[in-house]
Amino acid sequence: MKHFLNEDSSSIREKVVILDFGGQYSMLIARRIREAGVFCELLPYDTSWLEIEEHQPAGIILSGSPASVNDISAPYCDPAIYRGGVPILGICYGMHLIARELGGEVVKGSRSEFGRTAFKIVDREPLFEDDYFLDETSCCAWMSHQDEVLEVPPGFGVLALTENNTIAAIGDKENKIYGVQFHPEVFHTPGGTNVLKRFLFNVCGCSQSWTPRSFVNDAVAKIRDVVGENEKVVCALSGGVDSSVVAFLLDQAIADRAIYIFVDHGLLRLDEAAQVIKLYRERLKGQFIHVDAKKMFLAALAGVTEPEEKRRIIGAEFIKVFKDKALSMGDIAYLAQGTIYPDVIESGTVSGAAIIKSHHNVGGLPEELGFDLVEPLRELFKDEVRLVGAELGLPGSILKRQPFPGPGLAVRIIGDITAEKLTLLKQADAIFREEVYNAGLSEELWQYFAVLTDVKVVGVKGDDRHYGPVIALRAVISEDAMTADWARLPHDLLEKVSVRITGEIPDVARVVYDITSKPPGTIEWE
Repeated sequence: MKHFLNEDSSSIREKVVILDFGGQYSMLIARRIREAGVFCELLPYDTSWLEIEEHQPAGIILSGSPASVNDISAPYCDPAIYRGGVPILGICYGMHLIARELGGEVVKGSRSEFGRTAFKIVDREPLFEDDYFLDETSCCAWMSHQDEVLEVPPGFGVLALTENNTIAAIGDKENKIYGVQFHPEVFHTPGGTNVLKRFLFNVCGCSQSWTPRSFVNDAVAKIRDVVGENEKVVCALSGGVDSSVVAFLLDQAIADRAIYIFVDHGLLRLDEAAQVIKLYRERLKGQFIHVDAKKMFLAALAGVTEPEEKRRIIGAEFIKVFKDKALSMGDIAYLAQGTIYPDVIESGTVSGAAIIKSHHNVGGLPEELGFDLVEPLRELFKDEVRLVGAELGLPGSILKRQPFPGPGLAVRIIGDITAEKLTLLKQADAIFREEVYNAGLSEELWQYFAVLTDVKVVGVKGDDRHYGPVIALRAVISEDAMTADWARLPHDLLEKVSVRITGEIPDVARVVYDITSKPPGTIEWE
């Protein structure tokens, strides 16, 4: 199967390539560049120069890495990139690599620097030409390194030094190759995005052409080009933001040649299925099909407790139901789905990424389905998807809907799944979401939901001893779901939610609140 938009992106004229050496902030670099209005793509560190050159990049960024350039197994990029005439910026490990490869010296530092570190600017041009850096002697940045550049390569100058007199930035202005020891992409480096912008605009000469409107125009044109004038596309709808944005892109691109299939597995939140069905039927020009498969999914999940097994079963059942319905629609060549980049990362389909959890819409569709994939959002982060959706005119009821796992409430019920447990969890979750909304906090949170644990505890209701399940509440703040912090909800709000859940749902004995960030936890419990 082919993956739409993983092929040529020549319709986007301006691009920066990021070579990923496995650093924890590689995705964040991409986000910051796109936020600056410049399109970028993340490629493996060992991508050949010939392949990079085909992208016609305006600039190249070398990411950080947990490795040391002095390790025998250290990752290296194609040395031809240094001779390609394209501006380069190395970040942390990327700076060490530039220094070592071009004739400088990198050693293990006598003093490691981790966290917020002060530095002074030696030469403002071109990375520090910004009002933020007017005070050249009291700048601050986020460091995370043990190695340091002891000697810069020929043709390079020192642009900044840390308070420990360690080289913090280097540059070869003639060849437009630069390196910074710190991480300009993280929030903890004040003015860091200004450094990236100076590289993008001053050094690479980029313009701010990456906008939601430009993405919509490119995606619609690409869908039309790939699908042609006569082919039909079947779209897998979940009711969430991602698949809805894909549907509205298809609506603009091919109108009534799109067929939308909503497989209702019964694992959505309270009343959610009815809401999304109404929206799709009213707004989309193509044929909308609702498949009620609740009983089938419950039967397949009976007695299953292992989280990945739940996901596997739901994915397999989804494919089975979807396949039967899609193939009954006649000769269809393309399948559209709402895969986004965090799905790809967490499913381990990017080189070097650990499998955190599987997603049934990533690499899970069997070859015999016979469809070529249309995945226009595959390289977007969730917040970018929302911006694109707003550009397409999606209603706030969809755009502001919090992220929801493909397997739905099945992974928010710890242990086996029954119809009774689903009803209980839907009620508890609805109470929590209603009170958060009433408190005016819904738009400040990335996700907030209830979990039905497999723990039962003793309680007292009326004058009787009661033994029942525990509901856990989870609320997090995040930008892209790659990391998340637990939300400091007001105590009176938590109290109100607890009183309502234990009072309105007789079976529930206790309510607890999860205060674990990601990492070390994940946003979902399973």
